[in-house]
Amino acid sequence: MRRYESWGRFPRAQQQTRTFSWRHDDFPALPPASSALPFGNGRSYGDVCLNDGGVLIDCGGLDRFVAFNREEGVIRCEGGVLLGDILQMIVPCGWFLPVVPGTQWVTVGGAIANDIHGKNHHRAGNFGHHVRCFELLRSDGSRRTCSPSGDADWYGATVGGLGLTGIITWAEIQLKPIPGAAIECETVKFRNLGEFIDLAQESDRSFEYTVAWVDALSSGSKLGRGLFFRGNHTPSENGSSPKTAGKLNLERIPAVSVVNRPTVRLFNSMYARKQRVRSKSSVTDYGSFFFPLDGIGGWNRLYGKKGLLQYQFVVPQEHALDVVAEVLVRTGRSSTAPFLTVLKVFGDKPSTGMLSFPRPGVTMAIDFPNQGRRLMDLLEGLDELVTDAGGSLYPAKDARMSARVFQACFPRWVEMKPFIDPRISSSFWRRVTGAPA
Repeated sequence: MRRYESWGRFPRAQQQTRTFSWRHDDFPALPPASSALPFGNGRSYGDVCLNDGGVLIDCGGLDRFVAFNREEGVIRCEGGVLLGDILQMIVPCGWFLPVVPGTQWVTVGGAIANDIHGKNHHRAGNFGHHVRCFELLRSDGSRRTCSPSGDADWYGATVGGLGLTGIITWAEIQLKPIPGAAIECETVKFRNLGEFIDLAQESDRSFEYTVAWVDALSSGSKLGRGLFFRGNHTPSENGSSPKTAGKLNLERIPAVSVVNRPTVRLFNSMYARKQRVRSKSSVTDYGSFFFPLDGIGGWNRLYGKKGLLQYQFVVPQEHALDVVAEVLVRTGRSSTAPFLTVLKVFGDKPSTGMLSFPRPGVTMAIDFPNQGRRLMDLLEGLDELVTDAGGSLYPAKDARMSARVFQACFPRWVEMKPFIDPRISSSFWRRVTGAPA
């Protein structure tokens, strides 16, 4: 039986399930007085995809392609189709998804509901910028076809709307042409945060995709050292097919934490030193470049039975160096074990959704093993640092921010309320707004 949990495996939730497997079906029947929530593939990290005490509507069966215009690069598919399945179909035809996150195992409906971003935000913006239209099924049986020019208010409420406005039965996406399936990439070492900012500004002009790994335990003159990855699509035949999926699967082994400060420090030191030259170029398959962790099935189990929390924030460019440096200093001094720390720069393209996370500035994401109160205390302090700088936290990665912090980060949440389906709710929404179950 499928376990309905988030990727962070925290918090736990008890919920009934219903299935929705055909775009023409009626909204599933619900128990009296129960709320429901559409569920895609559970790749959100916190409780935005959970509905403790209520019903989850499993939309994984919405996995059909409807139409593909190969000349114009437009694809229509059901909301439960995985991004990886779309890529398998379109890449050989010379097209690519305009925005992809760090995993291909995300549904189209989930990508819209969280208005996901990728390594090319400075060029392409969010996923929602490329969704031409979609159908929204409400619990009263009504259906709306939403687009930026038709039912635009419902479009803006649903893109980034955390699944609260209804079920996305199908969506139409504008693809981007590519010269080939491979990625020509360059890895550049940087010694500190200042060098990262310089590299980001330099790279944005010539590279479509940019992202950096940061050693979160570095300090002093090496604070924020790391590796900067940048790349472009290339017609090279080398690495023309994705090779990351299915290399190693941890799903069937016990969840035992191997992430602690000694192991993280050892990993960071080895990873930082694996590249001896300052810059190295290569050609690789798109899977290895975009989805490196997809090669390890169930990698979240490495954080142990208590799960993990990812802390992702964005702060305006003018405060970025100070805030990111202070986050690293506080994290380095704490007893927690920060792992998989990623840093990148968002562009200036305004988000289309009322509750979309991306905005101009620098964004950082840090994975932590769940260490209970001591981790929560650290993150609560970081909340104040981020919000005081005019920044925001990412709902799709959150499992614990307070209502006060959420409402400060997303002041348009009040505008969102009239669009929420009266039979739909989530553990996240109740936590950050006080809404009834």
